[in-house]
Amino acid sequence: MLSHIDENNQPQMVDVGAKPTTRRTATARSIVALPANIASAFSDGELVTKKGPVLQTAILAGIMAAKRTSELIPLCHPLGLDDCKVTIDFDPTVGLVVNCTATVQARTGVEMEALTGASVAALTIYDMCKAMSHDIVIRETRLVSKTGGKSDYELQS
Repeated sequence: MLSHIDENNQPQMVDVGAKPTTRRTATARSIVALPANIASAFSDGELVTKKGPVLQTAILAGIMAAKRTSELIPLCHPLGLDDCKVTIDFDPTVGLVVNCTATVQARTGVEMEALTGASVAALTIYDMCKAMSHDIVIRETRLVSKTGGKSDYELQS
C-alpha cells in the first residue's frame, strides 16, 4: 500500500506524529550538461552573465527552494531545515554537478528537500545561461544518500 493513499484510494498526508524525532540528512544530485561555448566561458569557477554570477545565484536558488519544498510538493510536511548546502562543481566529462544536502531534526525525512534544491539550482543555471545556448541538458536528478529514518540509503556507483 502506498503511504500517501488512504483506504478509499484518496490522497492523504502521512501521519508522522508517532515517529521518533531523529537527525535526518539527504543529499541529491543533478547533472547539467553544457555545450562547449558555455563550458569554456567559466573562469575561476564562475560564469557571470547579464543576469549576474551563475553559480552563486544557483546556490541561493537551491537553498531557497529546499526551504519551500512543502509549498511545491502537495503532500510534503513543512520542515524548518537545520542546514542546507548546495555545491556546484565542474566535471569535464559530464558538465556541472549540483549537490544539495539538507539536514533536519524531525519525524520525517528530507529527501524531497534535497531533490528540490538540486533541481531548482540546475534550473537556475539553465535560466541564466539560456541566452548563450538552448542546448543545455538537465539530467540525472537523483537521491545520492539519506540517513536517520527507518532505513539509510547510499547510491552505489
